[in-house]
Amino acid sequence: QVQLVESGGGLVQAGNSLRLSCVGSGRTFSRYAMGWFRQAPGKERAFVAAITGSGGTTYYADSVKGRFTISRDNAKNTVYLQMNSLKPEDTAIYYCATGSTLPTPRAYDYWGQGTQVTVSS
Repeated sequence: QVQLVESGGGLVQAGNSLRLSCVGSGRTFSRYAMGWFRQAPGKERAFVAAITGSGGTTYYADSVKGRFTISRDNAKNTVYLQMNSLKPEDTAIYYCATGSTLPTPRAYDYWGQGTQVTVSS
């Protein structure tokens, strides 16, 4: 049984930083690409970033490029999302998912429960 558990969300002021973590279990973590998505109220789930199983290649949405960094530690079965220079429009529930690097939710087969990020102006 594959499980993904996110943590690290919270309430921060604009311009500050947060680091999200996603711990996976139930499969050989290093074999699978991982992604982060986010969903704001009333909006569809949107791609944020993705990383290959080895960690050698990363992908970002244009809206977060230069501010967010995705990384992974396969020894800890963990993928991270370092979020700097946060903006109010980054407010959303953030989800990690496994199985692809594509920017579309249906390409991913397992999802975490999400962690809330709220950025105040």
